[in-house]
Amino acid sequence: MSRTGKKLDQAYKKALCLPIDKRSRIVLMSDCHRGIGNWGDNFQPNQNLFFAALQHYSRKNFTYIELGDGDELWENRNLGEIVRIHSNQFWLMGEFYKRGRFYMLFGNHDRKKECEKYFKSNCHSYYCETEEQMKSLFPDMKVQESIRLQEIHSGVELLLVHGHQGDFWNDTMWKLTRFLVRYLWRPLELAGCNDPTSAAKNYTRKEKTEKRLAAWASEHKTLLVAGHTHRASFPKPGEGYYFNDGSCVHPRCITALELECGAISLVKWCTRVREDNVLYIGREVLEGPVALEEYIRKI
Repeated sequence: MSRTGKKLDQAYKKALCLPIDKRSRIVLMSDCHRGIGNWGDNFQPNQNLFFAALQHYSRKNFTYIELGDGDELWENRNLGEIVRIHSNQFWLMGEFYKRGRFYMLFGNHDRKKECEKYFKSNCHSYYCETEEQMKSLFPDMKVQESIRLQEIHSGVELLLVHGHQGDFWNDTMWKLTRFLVRYLWRPLELAGCNDPTSAAKNYTRKEKTEKRLAAWASEHKTLLVAGHTHRASFPKPGEGYYFNDGSCVHPRCITALELECGAISLVKWCTRVREDNVLYIGREVLEGPVALEEYIRKI
C-alpha cells in the first residue's frame, strides 16, 4: 500500500462524521492562503470575491467547510495578524460558526492549527476595530484533518481532506519544507523560480498527487473531495470518485463545490461587467449539478 493510501485510511478512520440529507446545503472551498496584506498575500486580489461568495452562502443558509490551507502559515508566523488583516472575512466565518455552520480542516500550509492550544490562542476571539472591543470568533472549535459526510437515506459518503496526506515533502517533512519555503523558495519565487515541493506550482507533482488521490478513491469506491493542487476536478458518474474544489487564489476567480438537494456542482465566482459597464461579482456553474446517488449506481 502506498504512503498516501495509508494516510488516507487513517484520515478516514478518525474523521469527524456529519450526517447530511437532501435538505443539506454545503459549500466546500480551500486554499485561500490568507496572508498579512503585503505583497506576498496571494489571497488579497480575490478577497472581495470570497466575501461576496460567503455572503451569498450565508443568506441561503449553507454550511461552509474549508478544506485546508485557509491561512498561509509557512510564509507568515503570526495567525493573529492574519485574523486582524482579514477581520471582515473572519467576522463572516464567525457568523457561520455561531449558527453551527462552519467547519475547518488543516492543510500542509496551516497545519499548526492542528494544535488546539495554538488555534485557541489566536482564534478564540479577535479585536473589532469598528466597535473597539474584543469579540468572540471560534471558541471551542477544533480544526479537523478530515470529515465524512454521510447521506442518511442513500448511503452515499464523501471523505473530505486537504489532499496533502502521504506527500513526502508536504506531509512527512512539512516542517523542513516550511523552513525552505519561508527562507529560500519565497525569495527565489520573486526571481521567477517555482517551488519544486509545491503540488500547486509544480505540474509533475500535481499530476502525481492527483493520481494517488484518485487511485485511493477508486479502490475504496468512496467519493473523495480535496484541495491542495489548486486544480478543480469533477468526474462524471462512472469515470471516477475524486473531486477537487480548486482554490481561492486563481487569477481573477475562485472555485467551489456545492452540495444541495442531494446533488454536487462545481462553481466559480468572478468579476463580471454589465452592458452599462457596471462591475459586479457573479456565480457561474461550471459542472453539474449531478445527483450523488448517480456515482453509487455506477459502481
